[in-house]
Amino acid sequence: ASKGIDGVSAMSANHFSFKQFTIQQEHCAMKVGTDGALLGAWASIEDAATILDVGTGTGLLALMAAQRNPNAFITAIDIDPSAVRQAQENIAASPFAERITVRLEDFRLFSLPTKGYAPEQEVSSFDAILCNPPFFVRALHSPNALRTTARHADALPLEGLARCAAALLTPQGTLSVVLPFDRRADMVGACTTCSLRITRETHVRTLPDKPPKRILLAFAFSMARPHFPKNPESSDIPEFSAYPTSPSTLTIESVPGQPTPAFKALLRDFYLKF
Repeated sequence: ASKGIDGVSAMSANHFSFKQFTIQQEHCAMKVGTDGALLGAWASIEDAATILDVGTGTGLLALMAAQRNPNAFITAIDIDPSAVRQAQENIAASPFAERITVRLEDFRLFSLPTKGYAPEQEVSSFDAILCNPPFFVRALHSPNALRTTARHADALPLEGLARCAAALLTPQGTLSVVLPFDRRADMVGACTTCSLRITRETHVRTLPDKPPKRILLAFAFSMARPHFPKNPESSDIPEFSAYPTSPSTLTIESVPGQPTPAFKALLRDFYLKF
C-alpha cells in the first residue's frame, strides 16, 4: 500500500467511500491517499468555470472538484489507460458524471497548439488546473511500470508541468499542486520561468512537533488580479499585483490517531468519519 502524509496506509482497499461518491481503485496504480484529498479540499476552485485534473488516477480530484463547485465543467486526463478506465467507471457511478470528461492524454501533448487536432480534441483554457504530480526523483523505481509512471517525476518533470499549465491557464487561472516539502524551491523555480507566482501556500505537518512533510501551493500569472473579495469602498487595492503571500500551516493530527479540528474541518464534506 502507498503511504499518505499521516503515515497510515493510503486507503489501499479495492474501494474507498466518500460522502457523495465512491472510489473503486483495484485497477489503478496509485491508490487514494491523504495527499490527493488535501489538494482536492484545499484548492481555490469555487469561481472556476473550467477545471483540469492532470494525472487523474482514480478520478478523486475531479470528483472532489465537481462536488465543491456545482457549476464547473471538469476535464480529467491521465497517461495510463487502466487509470482512465477506472476514473471513467468511478465518475459514471457518481452524481457528477454529466460535468466530468475523462480522457487518455499525455499532458505534454495535450497542451500543444491545436493545429492538426480533430475538433473534439481542441485544446481549451482552464480557470483552474489541479495536479498531485509524480515526485520521486531520487527513489528507486518500482518494478511495476504503471506505478513507476504514477510515482516518478521523469514522467512529468515539474518544469514540464509548469510550462504546460501556463499554456492552458486563463489569464486569471490558478495552478494548484501538492508536493513533498523539499520540492518547494524546484516548483517555485519552474513556475517563475513561466511567469507564475505563488498565490497561496500551506505547510502540512503530521504532528505539532514535526517539521512540514508536504506543501500545498497555488500559482497564478504575475499580473493577474489578487484573489480576495472586492471592496468597492477601498481605493488602495491595486488593479494588478504580484501576489505577496504568507504561508499557513496545517497539522494533520494533534496526537497519533487524533485528527486536528483544522484537518477535520477541511475534509468534513468528504470523509465519512468526519
